[in-house]
Amino acid sequence: MDIYEKINELYDKRREVELGGGDEKIDKQHEKGKLTARERIDLLVDPGSFVELNPFIEHRCSDFGLDGVQGPGDGVVTGYGKVDGKPIYLFSQDFTVFGGALGEMHAKKISHVMDLAVKNGAPFIGLNDSGGARIQEGVVSLDGYGHIFYRNSIYSGVIPQISIIMGPCAGGAVYSPAITDFVFMVDDTSQMFITGPKVIETVTGEKISSEDLGGAKVHNSISGNAHFRGKTEEEVLFDVRRLLSYLPQNNEEKPPRIEVEEEDDYRANVTDLIPFDAIRPYDVRIVINEIVDEGSFMEVQKEFAKNIVVGLARMKGEVVGLVCNQPKFMAGGLDIDSSDKAARFIRFCDSFNIPLITFEDVTGFFPGIKQEHGGIIRHGAKILYAYSEATVPKMTVILRKAYGGAYVALNSKSIGADLVFAWPNAEIAVMGPQGAANIIFAREIAGSDNPEQLREQKIEEYREKFANPYVAASRGMVDDVIDPRETRIKLIQGLEMMRNKREDRPKKKHGNIPL
Repeated sequence: MDIYEKINELYDKRREVELGGGDEKIDKQHEKGKLTARERIDLLVDPGSFVELNPFIEHRCSDFGLDGVQGPGDGVVTGYGKVDGKPIYLFSQDFTVFGGALGEMHAKKISHVMDLAVKNGAPFIGLNDSGGARIQEGVVSLDGYGHIFYRNSIYSGVIPQISIIMGPCAGGAVYSPAITDFVFMVDDTSQMFITGPKVIETVTGEKISSEDLGGAKVHNSISGNAHFRGKTEEEVLFDVRRLLSYLPQNNEEKPPRIEVEEEDDYRANVTDLIPFDAIRPYDVRIVINEIVDEGSFMEVQKEFAKNIVVGLARMKGEVVGLVCNQPKFMAGGLDIDSSDKAARFIRFCDSFNIPLITFEDVTGFFPGIKQEHGGIIRHGAKILYAYSEATVPKMTVILRKAYGGAYVALNSKSIGADLVFAWPNAEIAVMGPQGAANIIFAREIAGSDNPEQLREQKIEEYREKFANPYVAASRGMVDDVIDPRETRIKLIQGLEMMRNKREDRPKKKHGNIPL
């Protein structure tokens, strides 16, 4: 046998690996509306850029009929490639081989490529499509999960980690995506759950479908376990590429800045976007889209905790993270879910050097027995903690209302905001004028010949005296009261001024955020 025969043998082996479980199983994958592991990689990375690692790894289990059974690549494809010319590392589970189930060598392949991602300071992406742990391998498969979870945790905040759920993701497998920064799901074909419908029915008697238990819509709108969803795998993979365009490669880099055409940053339409009446609702996304670079806003967790809007955008080509009250839902008040949503996004931005801009229009923390008993104190404290801990440039614009503890929590000067601006109609106070007047002037109103007329008079008196931006500005809690039409100009100036911001925190192992 000469060298050329050996080379031909090599290519034959590669073709066997690339076929995975074979044509029949590939056809079944397509019949379910799902792509194969390699087809997904081809859509995600730049053409011709993928380099596979450890393609010839095989399992070494000899129990329960696996002795002599081949599993090309042990059910997962790993390697590195480029997205828009920048390196990424990834794994893509192959459902055509052992149903993508995770075994000892499968886990070793993933752990190895995660370590390479950190050593080389590049994002890590996991494409999940797996039946869970490989039962035939017993406890070593669980040990394999542990090695992955450990790396997800230790590498959190060092490199961006993104999980894409492309099929089932059950049992212990769900905890890896849960630790990563962002989770994408596909409608109808991807599910996440700890225990499946059959187990739930056996234990509790409750009947539910896989989709209703852990489908994309459920996790994007109810549980908050996922951040994005799309109708097709192609759509989801396009969105992953878009998300990566906002992110730095690692925590020692700044996010990518792009050159944009010069334009007039004065926004004449802004004054017409928000009702002057402080209790009338509006969609804060209209304000966002008017102030950030056109078409640049990418909302995160759009369907979950709708009373707060978070996402990434650009201002004059520079990436920013936005945290905005949404008066269209729950009057923009903060509750348990919105506190969790905002706090985690704030901490992500701080981890990866993304400046934070807060658009504030908040009535307060949402009242109610369910909220109190559910731990609104603990959850609300997460926002305070996240903003206080963050050292990236932090700016706040008070659009309309800033009442009570929620005013303090949403990036006030007292917890570390670098710049706070207020529109001239802003109301900044311990509570709304109506509530304050009813408490302060309760006896006077009760003893009046015309209580309603006096109440309205006192409400207006309180609003004029206390609930305006100039009182806060006079105490240095607001840096400037600005013309709403100049909001974009002021924010761009602030970003330019703070581009080299440095701020240290006391040396410690880590803080103890109220989880």
